[in-house]
Amino acid sequence: MQDKSIDAPMTQVLTRRQILKVGLFASVACLSPLPAWARFSLTGPSERCLSLLNTHTGERLKEVVYWEKGLYLPDALHDINYVLRDHRTDEIHKIDPKTLDLMAAISRKLDAKRPFEIISGYRSPQTNRYLRSISNGVAKNSYHIQGKAVDLRLPGVPLRHVRKAAIDLRMGGVGYYPQSDFVHVDSGKVRQW
Repeated sequence: MQDKSIDAPMTQVLTRRQILKVGLFASVACLSPLPAWARFSLTGPSERCLSLLNTHTGERLKEVVYWEKGLYLPDALHDINYVLRDHRTDEIHKIDPKTLDLMAAISRKLDAKRPFEIISGYRSPQTNRYLRSISNGVAKNSYHIQGKAVDLRLPGVPLRHVRKAAIDLRMGGVGYYPQSDFVHVDSGKVRQW
């Protein structure tokens, strides 16, 4: 005697409604509201590090690990905040870790071998007002004042490649300033100029 379950067809007839539900769930999964920076924070290596050179002060940080096993490391963040301080006033401000994550992702994406050269990190309101008075390209409510933006370049990497890497990551704002030789990155909404 033969087992009827083996002879029975293995396909199940799906209704139109079931097919539409599957399509809807697949679409929602692909268009997940999880921001890009959060996806980055859930993937990748078990630590994140940055190498920095402040072009105004000459101060360097070499491969400082600022995030490890899901935690931001306060001592490393302190050192980064110091190097990214307003060099005109010496004011130190907390730099948004999402901005640091964007920088680390750019470095990793480009397989950078040299430190980021920092043109501008935190800017005090006083410095920002001064820069606005001498340049049209400085925003009144700049993300630099909030510690959410950094102007940078990577020696040995064409500026347009740094820009493209930052845009491709979709982790924040990206400004391109080839005449001034830097790319602006910030942890604001995804946009480019």
